[in-house]
Amino acid sequence: MPKIKTHKATAKRFQYSGSGKLMRTKIGKSHLRRKKSARAKRMYDEMHVVTDTAMIKRVRKLAPYLKNK
Repeated sequence: MPKIKTHKATAKRFQYSGSGKLMRTKIGKSHLRRKKSARAKRMYDEMHVVTDTAMIKRVRKLAPYLKNK
């Protein structure tokens, strides 16, 4: 049985929390931040819980070896 390849972009964007919840990063973090307020920029640093069950299934399929710590 061959190994399944991990979708690297998915593996970089998602991670599991200590309690086992799938967490995601917020979009829009990488550029065009000079004109945003300091409060808005701080909000990009937080990880958000993924609540959509379809998205959770998709991430599990794309990154099967993502560590559930």
